[in-house]
Amino acid sequence: MNSYFYVMRWVNNKIGFDDRPVMAFGITLFSFVVPIIFFGWRLGGPPQLSWVSYWPCLAITAAIWLGSRCILIWARTRYAVFCQVKKRLWVQMAVILAYVLVVNNLLGALLFEDCEQVMRDAGRTLTPQDVIIDSNAACILCTFLVIAIYESIYFVNELRMSVEEKELLKRESLQAQLSALKTQVNPHFLFNNLNTLSAVIPDNPGQAIDFVQQLSKVYRHILEVRDEQSIVLKEELEVLEAYAFLLKTRFGDNLNISIRVTDENLQQRVVPLSLQILMENAIKHNIISAAKPLQIDVYAGREQLVVSNTLQKKNQLVESTGIGLDNIRNRYRLLSDRKVEVEEGPDSFTVRIPLIAVK
Repeated sequence: MNSYFYVMRWVNNKIGFDDRPVMAFGITLFSFVVPIIFFGWRLGGPPQLSWVSYWPCLAITAAIWLGSRCILIWARTRYAVFCQVKKRLWVQMAVILAYVLVVNNLLGALLFEDCEQVMRDAGRTLTPQDVIIDSNAACILCTFLVIAIYESIYFVNELRMSVEEKELLKRESLQAQLSALKTQVNPHFLFNNLNTLSAVIPDNPGQAIDFVQQLSKVYRHILEVRDEQSIVLKEELEVLEAYAFLLKTRFGDNLNISIRVTDENLQQRVVPLSLQILMENAIKHNIISAAKPLQIDVYAGREQLVVSNTLQKKNQLVESTGIGLDNIRNRYRLLSDRKVEVEEGPDSFTVRIPLIAVK
């Protein structure tokens, strides 16, 4: 278990994958290749590449690689939003370039005597200026080659995650749409509404006409928002009023519904059908009677829309319809960094959903 969390510590950062094998192989490889390509060391003849001439390059390569990796993580944390990618890349390159030059020249100065002795023993005649120019060029070239590989992997992972989130959102929206339709057209729902309608027609034909019109409005809204990820709160509340009318006609004075939202919040957005789902859950899971009337309040809080009801749970479990808080949470998770808040007290059940600002 400890080893699992140790590995996950390397994976769950802004690098995006466990790059320890890449670092081990890359540091070893570059430390071996750079002296051959840039300084003319050889394996089968003079000047012979030996461990004495290899280890200074190994130390410098390791220091630059690990430091550049830390800068990558810092930059991706500091500029995490997609629209900041261009700025992040410029800042990241500038900081890494400065770091590479400082580390290479500082370590080069500290190891200069060892390197100079190695070159004298090998018969090399490179001047200090040549060594500085060649070593800085080698470090910059190799570092930005490695950074390009890291960035490619990072962008591929980000693209994959974006596609997966988009597909997840489509599935969640489709699930909410189909589940809501299934809920509304199931025989039990129609039975209740037809019974309510048949009871209203003889005594109040005008109210019966209003009932049919509001029922039609609810169905039409469900069909219209089937492809929408979010909807203007004003439109959602208009349909919620229609849905509340159906419920009030059915339960009468046993159900009290209060909707209080100021005009300044009406142009903000919410997940479609979320209010209807929350009101429906309150009806299904609580007792509604003359002795225990159910109170449902819908009002705007600070950047939130609050749906609260008195808590008077039924003794028997109600069959789930397949939609509910989990579906609302998942859809909000893909649209906003803010979470759906649920609070259950001794006498009330409250859900706070984020209001999404219009962009």
